[in-house]
Amino acid sequence: MRKSLLLSGATALLLGVALLTSCEGPMGPAGPAGQDGVDGVDGADANETCKECHNPASVDLISAQFEFSKHGYGEAAFDEAGNTSCGPCHESEGFKDVVERDVPATFSLVSGSYVNNYACSASTAYGELTCNTCHSSIHTTYTSEDIPAFTTVDPVPMTMWGGSKTMDLTVDGNGSSNLCVKCHQPRPFTNSNTDKNVLDYDNLVANPADTFYAATNPSGPNVLKPGYRTHTHYGTVGAIFAGEGGIEFEGTLSYSNSQHTSQTSCSDCHMAPMNGKAGGHTFTAKGNFNGCVDCHPNLTSDKSDPSHWSDKRTEIQTLLNDLAATLNIGGIDILNRNPDAESNLWVSLTTNKYDGYLNIYDPVNNPDGVDNNPTGIFKNPSPGSTWSQAQKDFNTGLPAIVLTNAQMGAIINFQMCLREYSLGIHNFNYTKALLTNSLAALD
Repeated sequence: MRKSLLLSGATALLLGVALLTSCEGPMGPAGPAGQDGVDGVDGADANETCKECHNPASVDLISAQFEFSKHGYGEAAFDEAGNTSCGPCHESEGFKDVVERDVPATFSLVSGSYVNNYACSASTAYGELTCNTCHSSIHTTYTSEDIPAFTTVDPVPMTMWGGSKTMDLTVDGNGSSNLCVKCHQPRPFTNSNTDKNVLDYDNLVANPADTFYAATNPSGPNVLKPGYRTHTHYGTVGAIFAGEGGIEFEGTLSYSNSQHTSQTSCSDCHMAPMNGKAGGHTFTAKGNFNGCVDCHPNLTSDKSDPSHWSDKRTEIQTLLNDLAATLNIGGIDILNRNPDAESNLWVSLTTNKYDGYLNIYDPVNNPDGVDNNPTGIFKNPSPGSTWSQAQKDFNTGLPAIVLTNAQMGAIINFQMCLREYSLGIHNFNYTKALLTNSLAALD
């Protein structure tokens, strides 16, 4: 019974399908062909775009050169991380921060004491220097068009002068040298026991014979207590090259610039075609004369054209030696000697191997010294809080240092001309005038 019912249901289903199928008529003719669609635009090939820069002749080569650059060593970036006053030059994010916020090089009065405004924020005081420290638009369009944009090419107010003097080097047409001297400039000297404002350098020139510092004269000016590390810092080359910022005593020479200032840029020499480990993105010109020969075709080595190299360097070296010898008190050098080539970058530039620091006792910052002067001859006016009692007692028995305005100005000029490193090649005229007129001021 159940089987017959199932067969009857199946028969009915087949009959229904047959009836539906028999209702469809013959297929009609095909309609006209539709309009073709528009071809889509090909997307950018990311691999091909990246290869515009990331190839053996560009980024790969630059990276190899950058390994020789002191910008790339990284020690200073790690050491100064978190330091907001050092960060604008030693930290990549700190540098970009002061540029983005257009932080001025001025000093402002805060709660009765002046503060140097030129500092990065605490949240940006970190980062090793990398490509995008200087090249602001890398990986914006991901093409070679990103490379030419620099982080800044604006005129550079000098931090040493609290912004009252400005460097502006535009000979290359794009201001790239301003990018360099934004960091490669001297730091300010500040009043240590009065208002903390930037030092009045003009007063050093106007009143050279006045007492600048004398511990035995508490009623005197004593605006800056000298210490072992009373100095311009290390990046003085920007000021020398620009012909700005030295203590310009009156003397036999006028203050003018060599043709380098008006006819060359930093990159012309420091990024010239490579020679050994100099040139390109090493940013060093030491031993590489490829950037010189366009203007000085005979200058292919340090011995090939004495009139444009060795003679001028010897003249500046002689002036540095003479000024250092004149800067003494009772026959004792005011300037510190240091024969250690590792800690004294300028060890070969003067006969007595001065490093620009002062010959003041400091067992913490100047522990090695030379000869019979292990930690400085003159008494330190500001003994350190970490000094032992024996060190404080030793310091008490040392001779006090007394400085005139002329001596302080000459110290600053010596530091600037020593630490620009080239012995006057960057700006011979300005360097010679600073040293010559400093000697005259001391006389």
